[in-house]
Amino acid sequence: MAEELLERLLSRVEELKRSSVKALVDSRLREFRELGLKGSDELFKELCFCILTANFDAEKSVRIQEEVDEGFLSLSEEELAETLRRLGHRSPRKRAEYIVEARKLKDSLNKIVGSLDGESAREWLVKNVRGIGYKEASHFLRNVGYTDLAIIDYHILDLLVKHRLIEKPRTMTRRRYLEIESLLKRLADRLNVNLAELDLYLWYLETGKILK
Repeated sequence: MAEELLERLLSRVEELKRSSVKALVDSRLREFRELGLKGSDELFKELCFCILTANFDAEKSVRIQEEVDEGFLSLSEEELAETLRRLGHRSPRKRAEYIVEARKLKDSLNKIVGSLDGESAREWLVKNVRGIGYKEASHFLRNVGYTDLAIIDYHILDLLVKHRLIEKPRTMTRRRYLEIESLLKRLADRLNVNLAELDLYLWYLETGKILK
């Protein structure tokens, strides 16, 4: 039964690869690569977006990012917290605190993105940026052009559980994250795609949308 479900999942992704969704995925990946070549301000704003997504809805985080924009660079912690509260974030004070604290690392982002491999860059982010775990660090790096990291959010977990590929983890430890990432790498290899592509296809299967 589990093997049947796995084959069904692989078949559904193969269908998407042959559909109009592929052009959307390819376009989004180009946008990610282009963002990775931009300056530290743009990279930092993308990092802020990923800080916002922790335990929060990705679509709402996109809207907040568009609204705040340059404010991520300039607002005081109190002003940013009030703005996030007004825009509906569930943890405005804590996220504002993390973002303002992360500003001191802004000028390091270009060096990190330009010189470290995916796993090393992720470890650096998790170690140095408060509010960033493996999921958020992987999300940021994928959004600036990395293709070898998995973004294991609840949509992806639900899809894997539904297809009996994993049991839902009670907590997401580093070890468990890397185990699930290894599983996703095997799926990606079978589909002849990278992890960045796979994430977008799986997200589309769960939500019907191609976000970032």
